[in-house]
Amino acid sequence: MTAEEDIAGIEETRRYRAFLSYSHVDERFAGKLHRWLESYRIPARLVGSVTRSGVVPRRLTPIFRDRAELAAASSLDQEVRQALSQSDVLLVLCSPAARNSRWVDAEIELFRSLHPDRPVIAALLEGEPEESFPASLVGPDAQGVTHEPIAADFRADHDGPKLARLKIVAGLTGIALDQIIQRDAQRQLRRVIAITLLTVLLTLSMALMLIFALRAQMEAEHQRRQAEGLIEFMLTDLRQRLEGVGRLDVLRSVNERALGYYADQSDLDGLPVDSLERRARILHAMGEDDHKRGDYAGAVAKFAEAHRVTGTLLAADPGDASRIFAHAQSEFWLGYVDFIAGRYDKALPRFIAYRALAEHLVRLVPGNQAYWRELAYAEGNICTIAVTRKGPPDQLAECGNALRTMERVARLAPQDRSVDADIANRHAWMADALRAQGRDAEALQERAQQAAIIQRLIREDPKNVTYQQDWMLARYSNSQLLYSIGEKAQARRMREEARQDVARLIESDPENNDWRMWQSKLARPFEN
Repeated sequence: MTAEEDIAGIEETRRYRAFLSYSHVDERFAGKLHRWLESYRIPARLVGSVTRSGVVPRRLTPIFRDRAELAAASSLDQEVRQALSQSDVLLVLCSPAARNSRWVDAEIELFRSLHPDRPVIAALLEGEPEESFPASLVGPDAQGVTHEPIAADFRADHDGPKLARLKIVAGLTGIALDQIIQRDAQRQLRRVIAITLLTVLLTLSMALMLIFALRAQMEAEHQRRQAEGLIEFMLTDLRQRLEGVGRLDVLRSVNERALGYYADQSDLDGLPVDSLERRARILHAMGEDDHKRGDYAGAVAKFAEAHRVTGTLLAADPGDASRIFAHAQSEFWLGYVDFIAGRYDKALPRFIAYRALAEHLVRLVPGNQAYWRELAYAEGNICTIAVTRKGPPDQLAECGNALRTMERVARLAPQDRSVDADIANRHAWMADALRAQGRDAEALQERAQQAAIIQRLIREDPKNVTYQQDWMLARYSNSQLLYSIGEKAQARRMREEARQDVARLIESDPENNDWRMWQSKLARPFEN
């Protein structure tokens, strides 16, 4: 029979790779070591090799560990005896408690009597060998032979846990310790490389996912900006062009699309600042269009929501000029609704707040013509209430301030022809302020300057309905002034021309409620 056949026969009768003998004081350590040994994988290149202990297995299983207390027993029980008889190796956990344990001593004696040729491994946990090794471990056996145990020293200042465990593996398998250390180190290196590679791959994957997420976020942000930019264009530049040709019906469809877009925004509070600012501007434009169509409730709702948004943004950054400007628009539009409705006591505080914000703007950025223009508008708003009430004088003075401020705007932006229409409007209100003070001759001069500017603008852009509206209003107001100073025939003729003008405007845009209101005023007779 060959050596391999002898080993195979031995393997068939053996059940346990090792018997773990220990004092139950050391049970916790024994449990941890037992789990480690049974989960340890022999390096692949060593598996299957033949040593003095047999064929090297893939795993060191099974290992017997007695979990029962034997203090009340008088001798080792049958299960322990059978396990010792079927174990290849005895592994003794040595400590002062183990040295004093008669059961550890009895297990060593029995194992050596059953298998005098099989190895006994001593694992030193604590203490010195002479105070931790059981007597049977270092004493002579029944034949008087003293055996030197294979020692694995778990103490930190000796082998340490890692090397001590590998020494036990060497003792259980018969593999040379240096081979196990070398192969285990190689395996650990491969494991570290694999983990490092996996970590790198995971890091790269996460980085790629982050890049994709950032790109998706940037693309979503870009699309949002594009969508909101398009809506703002429709309600600002395009809106002005549509107003120029008198198409409020088209504006209504644009407004509906804009409202639909914002209705899809589930959380407006989560929108960025620029989106909220744009939304407020859009609400101003939509509210203005609602007001022109006579939808006063819809206009007030939009202006109030815009006021809430711009007020919140301004409170967060009171020194930001763009936020001051936006809130100024909100104050104006809410005041304007009250002014048109004849609620002058409510409109005036809004217009005063509007003027204060405009004054703040020109102090912040003195060279900005747009901010000076806002100040001229704000002064003009206070002027309109004063003219309507025919006083008080300090508020009537705002008419002159508004005209001078708008002329300053013209000097700051000489190429901006739209300022001319504003200057013409300031001349008109100046004329009304002078008339309220009984200065009719001076009022006529202001009206003449207004008419000259508007006629020039119409010659330059004859299809612009805004200029046509201004010319209609100028003739209406001038007819009132002429009638009051006795020029009744000329006044009636001018009134009739204004009626024809407003009829043409309404024909071009029947939904414009402002023009219908003026048509109603022009239909009334002169008041003596």
